[in-house]
Amino acid sequence: MNGLDPGQLALLKALLERRRAALAGLAGADVASGARELAVEEVETSPADKATVRLLNDMAQEAAGHNAAQLHTLRRALAKFDDATYGICEECGNDIGFSRLQARPEALLCIACQTRAEKRS
Repeated sequence: MNGLDPGQLALLKALLERRRAALAGLAGADVASGARELAVEEVETSPADKATVRLLNDMAQEAAGHNAAQLHTLRRALAKFDDATYGICEECGNDIGFSRLQARPEALLCIACQTRAEKRS
């Protein structure tokens, strides 16, 4: 069991669903506006302008990749509600504290395991 009461679980699930909906909306807007391709078209201009255009395009692609990764993480956390493993550390099997889940509802590791993972990186 994850040590969370039904009210806490409902609150955390609602947070995750809101974040997922917001990111999905951003991803949909990106696709609709064509941002997945070029954010800014390259035109015949000075080398400095071309560098700026490339930088803007790189930043747009990086942001889209980051959003996609966040969306995947949120979906993974929401799937844990279905198999009753939400709030349980994937590494040690201990409960993830409610305060940690309030701050990061998508957390997959408890504080101790997350700290060890960050030290290894």
